Amino acid sequence: MLEQLTQTLIKIAKISVSEERKELLNPLITYIQGKVDKQEEIRLNFICTHNSRRSHLSQIWAQTMAFHFGIKQVYCYSGGTEATAMFPKVAETLSKQGFYIQKLSNAENPVYTVRFDENQHPVICFSKAYFDGFNPKNTFGAIMTCNNADEGCPMVFGAEARFPVKYNDPKAYDGTDLMDEKYAERSLEIASEMHYVFSQIR
Repeated sequence: MLEQLTQTLIKIAKISVSEERKELLNPLITYIQGKVDKQEEIRLNFICTHNSRRSHLSQIWAQTMAFHFGIKQVYCYSGGTEATAMFPKVAETLSKQGFYIQKLSNAENPVYTVRFDENQHPVICFSKAYFDGFNPKNTFGAIMTCNNADEGCPMVFGAEARFPVKYNDPKAYDGTDLMDEKYAERSLEIASEMHYVFSQIR
């Protein structure tokens, strides 16, 4: 694990997850544990409306926590009900929290690599629809990270199971004095919950 990120993980481990949120996360834990018990690959697709903020944060932190807790064969993806672009503040926030990030293109929908360890394959991030060819077509768990995606996608084709794990959108603070603080806060909230999820896998 990258050195600065290791320090962030120490901080994350001290963030408490409420009993209410644990109850919400427990079905996802059961799904992952079932895959581990059967020695099957674990594919998780984190879905939000625009695949610009919360779904990327969730994908990256889930992949990081799977590695941190030594859970093998975990492959995390993200997508939206439509594609836009990964919001630059997401990359900036994760970089400050210890990830090594490279921006591979300056297109309207740029591609980023997000590395959590020097020897592990980076997470590839760009905005895409959840059913994009980059993502799995079947045998995956769909984690709905926002209300609009959850309500707008009553059925996620190919998903084995669906988990509503919703987060408030930091976009509400764009352009305000609280923007940096709220993006960091949301990132750490998601990180603490993914830390809880993967810490429960045996």
